[in-house]
Amino acid sequence: MGYFDYTKEKDFLICIDSDGCAMDTMNSKHFNSFGPEFVKSYDLEEYKEEALEYWNKINLFTGTRGINRFKGLAMAVREMSNRKGIKFDGLEEFENWVENAPQLSNPALLEKCQEKRNECMERALLWSIHVNLSIVAAQDNDMPFENVKEAMDELCKDADLTAVSSANGQAVEHEWTKHEIKDCCRVLLCQEAGSKAYCIEQLLKKGYDKDKVLMVGDAPGDKKAALDNGVRFYPIIVNKEGFSWKRLKEEASKKLFAGEFDDIYQAQLIKEFEEALGI
Repeated sequence: MGYFDYTKEKDFLICIDSDGCAMDTMNSKHFNSFGPEFVKSYDLEEYKEEALEYWNKINLFTGTRGINRFKGLAMAVREMSNRKGIKFDGLEEFENWVENAPQLSNPALLEKCQEKRNECMERALLWSIHVNLSIVAAQDNDMPFENVKEAMDELCKDADLTAVSSANGQAVEHEWTKHEIKDCCRVLLCQEAGSKAYCIEQLLKKGYDKDKVLMVGDAPGDKKAALDNGVRFYPIIVNKEGFSWKRLKEEASKKLFAGEFDDIYQAQLIKEFEEALGI
C-alpha cells in the first residue's frame, strides 16, 4: 500500500503538521536529541555550548524554524566549519545533495552513501538514525498541545484530515496513536513520503479544489508548502498554540467550510505568524 492510498470522502482537506504544531515535541526533540546528537556525530564536544546555541537558533527560534532535518544539519555543519576552521570531508557534496535531492530521508541518504564514500554524508546518516532512536526512547512523555484533540475531532466531521510532517514516521505513528488523534486522519504522511510540498501536490490529485484545502503548521516551511501549491495556510503561533487550535476550531475552519477564508483573512494570519517569529 502506498503512502497516498486512500479514497477521498469529503470535499475539504486539512493537512496537519506534527512536531511543534499538533504535538508539543519540537523543543524537547531539538534540546534532547537533534542538537546533542549533532555534537556527538561531528565531534564538536569542545564547542558544545556554541554548537547547541546555533542549532536551536536555526531550528526553533528564527525564520528557519521547522527546516528539514538534513537542511538544518548542513547549515549547522557549515557554520561550525566556518567559525572554527574545521574541515569536514565531503561537506560540499552533502550540501549539494541537500539542495537538489528529490527526497531528503534516511533511505535516500543511505542510497547515496552506497554509491560513493563520503564521510560527511555517512556521519549525517548515523546522526539521523541516532536521533530517531533517541526520540523513540523518550517519546512517552510527549503530549499534544491544548485543544488539539477537540479541534481534530470536530474538523474530521467536515474534512478529510491527514498528517503532513517532516518528522520520522515511526515517531508520528506512535504519538498520534497514543493520544487518539490518528483515528481522525485518513493517512499519516511523514518524512518517508516526501516533502510537505510534494505530499500536498499528491493529495490534490485526489480531486480536492484548492480553495477547500488547508495546511496547518507552525513553521515557514509549512506556509511555503501550502502557498506553493495554491492552498490556504493556517498558522499555529509559537507560544500561543492552545489559542491557535481553539481559533482553528471556532473561527478559521468555519470560514474555510463557508468559503470565507479569503486573501484578507489569510494575510492577517500570516502577518501574526511572521511577527511571532521575527520575520
